[in-house]
Amino acid sequence: MSGPRAPAGRLLVVEDEARMATLLRRGFDEEGYLVDLVDSGPEALSRAVEQTYDAIILDVMLPGGSGIDVCRELRHRGRWTPVVMVTARDAISDRIAGLDSGADDYVVKPFVFSELAARVRALIRRGARDATVLEVGTLRLDPLQRRVWRDRQEVALSRREFALLELLMRHRGEVLTRGVILESVWGVADHPRSNIVDQYIAYVRAKVDRAFGHRDIETLSGLGYRLRAARPEPPPGPAVAPG
Repeated sequence: MSGPRAPAGRLLVVEDEARMATLLRRGFDEEGYLVDLVDSGPEALSRAVEQTYDAIILDVMLPGGSGIDVCRELRHRGRWTPVVMVTARDAISDRIAGLDSGADDYVVKPFVFSELAARVRALIRRGARDATVLEVGTLRLDPLQRRVWRDRQEVALSRREFALLELLMRHRGEVLTRGVILESVWGVADHPRSNIVDQYIAYVRAKVDRAFGHRDIETLSGLGYRLRAARPEPPPGPAVAPG
């Protein structure tokens, strides 16, 4: 007889609206997570600093301080637990503020729980954000400042383009299927635009490859995409004694 199922992970859910909090707790309980539920900014910050979580679901409008303030303070303290920001505010400026505070993803109410759960799974697979600056050949990516350079020239990327390039760089030399890219960048297993991955690969390729005369992002027919690993520097030749 098999033993009890291991939990899918531990989540901190920060939501002050009682009905929504109950629905989120019930949904994530059924998904197999251990769930801690709090309803204010100060309590969220205290829990997130003192405890270890696999992900945080963070409402924006909270008593005692906004979710944006909480997220910004967590990042300032060096806490890189993945954060999904949840809010009823759909303005582009609100989304930008949430992402600039350090959130990893952003979901607007009303939402389908299965989509939120898929986004959380994708973030947990990705793990806490690694603050290490990534370098592949002449590509350089700073995950904290969300900045990219090619041949020492800064390149402007959208949020999705940045996430896609970061994924390729973290898995340089590996073939990534469209399914893996969808789960990691969009947080879904399927998308109504069937060619969305191909479109974004084309956007990123145009900005960081073709614009600089490179061809590092490869298409492997029927398999997926790969960022070529930078070729190692050749070892120095044998020393030649002066004649």
